[in-house]
Amino acid sequence: MSVLPEQAASTSHIAVPASPQGGILGPAYRTLSIGIISVIFLIAFEATAVGTAMPVAARELEGIGLYAFAFSSYFTTSLFGMVLSGQWADRQGPLRPLTVGIGAFAAGLVLSGTAGAMWLFVVGRAVQGFGGGLVIVALYVVVSRAYEERLRPAIMAAFAASWVVPSIVGPLASGTVTEHLGWRWVFLGIPALVVVPLIVALPAIRRTASGPVDPEGPPVAFDRRRIRLAFGISAGAGLLQYAAQDLRWLSLLPGLAGAALLVPAVLGLLPRGTYRARRGLPAVVLLRGVAAGSFIAAESFVPLMLVTQRGLSPTLAGFSLALGGVTWAAGSWVQSKGRVAPYRERLMVGGMVLVALAIAGAPAVLIESVPVWTLALVWALGCLGMGLVIGSTSVLLLKLSAPEEAGANSASLQISDALANVVLLAAGGAAFAALGGGAVGAAHTVAAGGGASHPGAFVVVFLPMACVALVGAWVASRLDGVPEPSPVRG
Repeated sequence: MSVLPEQAASTSHIAVPASPQGGILGPAYRTLSIGIISVIFLIAFEATAVGTAMPVAARELEGIGLYAFAFSSYFTTSLFGMVLSGQWADRQGPLRPLTVGIGAFAAGLVLSGTAGAMWLFVVGRAVQGFGGGLVIVALYVVVSRAYEERLRPAIMAAFAASWVVPSIVGPLASGTVTEHLGWRWVFLGIPALVVVPLIVALPAIRRTASGPVDPEGPPVAFDRRRIRLAFGISAGAGLLQYAAQDLRWLSLLPGLAGAALLVPAVLGLLPRGTYRARRGLPAVVLLRGVAAGSFIAAESFVPLMLVTQRGLSPTLAGFSLALGGVTWAAGSWVQSKGRVAPYRERLMVGGMVLVALAIAGAPAVLIESVPVWTLALVWALGCLGMGLVIGSTSVLLLKLSAPEEAGANSASLQISDALANVVLLAAGGAAFAALGGGAVGAAHTVAAGGGASHPGAFVVVFLPMACVALVGAWVASRLDGVPEPSPVRG
């Protein structure tokens, strides 16, 4: 049986303060918390800014047909980065993958910002995704090693709260920059900033979370099989995405090849029983994918829908999602309170129902008589549900993981997240293209603030994602709060 993190802490060399004062911002944790929260803040700012600029970038590069691919390429390469980061962090600690990841993240932004063609833009997003995959798993390992279990809900809530300001300011700033300076500066303006929080956090990470869990024991070897499976999952996801975007009979060949690579890799990398929603860690990992995949796949099309179907500017289209950052943080804050811990599973079921209702209600804005501002309220409701669910899955994952498994299990959680994004974005993108979605972004119509009317292309994206979110409500009902040992993968 795997030991819980707090049971193993006394045998580890990692310096977790025994009785921190003032919680995550007390003297023992202040520098570390500020540093890693700042990293999340800048990643959040980039994500909200890019979502606002993306419709304009895709139109200018004549790549509306690859719109979904510009999002999913990020998640595709992040899959490999996540597995590599988990292995790397378990072997040598999270500091190196975190540093390399931030460097790759910045390089991808520069590549996308200077792209002269849509395919090069997509490559830049792929490089950025690899860096993001390294960073997110490394940060989870830092939390697992450096914070006591009772403080982990608070730091996860702080991660969610760090999205509030970017969610409000990001779309406004991105839209203003896009309209007055050009979309490229949305990408080129961020890389220099991501170095600062890493420098702040380096000493604290080195002190509390560097090196292997047990430096006196045998070195942890890289699991070459997992690395091969990670490459297979990324390559397979990429081929599936390509096939979904190129709606021809010949595309069946890369699609089948992608499935042949993807299925065994997924079975080998995720906990056994994940796709049966086995109680414990497998259900947690599955829920994360279902929640994130359904919500992100739907949200990716919201700005495009508002720009092309309701004539909003990029600024207003992105700003319509701003309230969601506040409600997401509110949901995460609620799940962080100790008194709600006995009801965590019920909160997660309710959260997924809210997500399903929001996704199903979003296409109502396609009806001209429905005020555009109603979408902001509907989406804020879904973000509240996501805050309840995402924060809780992170807390449960760390609770069910021994220190020496934190990297691998965190990678599994993030793989489920990113893989669901890739698969559901591919499905949504294919449906969108099949119903004439590529025509909504004709250069002259988008530039003028409108687009060809293809409401059905958006409806076939949102309604299936709402059904997926309802499946997530069932998966959440499988979380009965009884910790189980981490299942062996195979």
